[in-house]
Amino acid sequence: MKMFKKVTLLCSAILISSYTNSANANINVFTCEPEWQALVKELGGDKITTFSATTGLQDPHRIQARPSLISKIRNADLLVCTGADLEVGWLPILLRRASNANLQPSKPGYFMAANYVRLLGKPKIIDRSQGDVHAAGNPHIQTDPRNMAIIAKALVKRMQIVDPDNSDYYQQQTDNFLNRWKTALRTWKKQIRPLKGQKVVVQHASWDYLIHFSKLEQVAIIEEKPGIPATSGHLAGLVKQLKHSQAKAIIRAAYQDDKASTWLTQRTKIPAIALPFTIGGSPQATDLFSLYDETFNKLTQTILKQGK
Repeated sequence: MKMFKKVTLLCSAILISSYTNSANANINVFTCEPEWQALVKELGGDKITTFSATTGLQDPHRIQARPSLISKIRNADLLVCTGADLEVGWLPILLRRASNANLQPSKPGYFMAANYVRLLGKPKIIDRSQGDVHAAGNPHIQTDPRNMAIIAKALVKRMQIVDPDNSDYYQQQTDNFLNRWKTALRTWKKQIRPLKGQKVVVQHASWDYLIHFSKLEQVAIIEEKPGIPATSGHLAGLVKQLKHSQAKAIIRAAYQDDKASTWLTQRTKIPAIALPFTIGGSPQATDLFSLYDETFNKLTQTILKQGK
């Protein structure tokens, strides 16, 4: 009888220890892009461990499904990606090979940010011969900072389902983030007010949401087809098109090749700027707040300087 009590007490101690360790353990979050890793960090604080499959200097369309990524996703509790077909070339492969039942589309551990915001740029005709055409709409939702608040409210609910023990903590973190974000948004809106109606050229159709937020006017796209380098004939046509356009800047993402935009600048005298696009796209863009600080500082400094 004494032996039975000792064994029972030992088992109870093990179970309590196991529960305590589980409750205190960080949940592992696999993110596809740096902006979602940064958002998860804001909402999850010290209760989460994060990993991003891409960096700010990589094209998120074109990532190899490497064994290291399969290992990371296999051990994740929550998947946070953009969706809207941005990762269609590699994420389904990772999910299939990792065989993580918790991260399948029907499970709480599967979170696609694009499902929670209004998508712009939905094509009228789907024709893959026309380049990287996204049937659901433009997936580059992070270029409008207003989307981050919307997505944060949806993401915290998912984190609370995946890790209910820390539900209150996640809500407190989110409330704090949203309060700070609201203040930052007011500052950014005031900063970019003079950009309304200013004309810009973009290298790739990455900036629909930024254009919408800042009320800039997009007058040309360097890529004739999304994701396909512009031909010399198309570039020559752009030089003629932009001659009297009054465009104030040529915008590209930091990860994109600068040859076409540099060539166009040399012939049109329209300054080219590389915006960070996401966390790590420039040395200054180290978190969500500095990402938009850097973006709007570069935009206003370049465009308003041309107006003088």
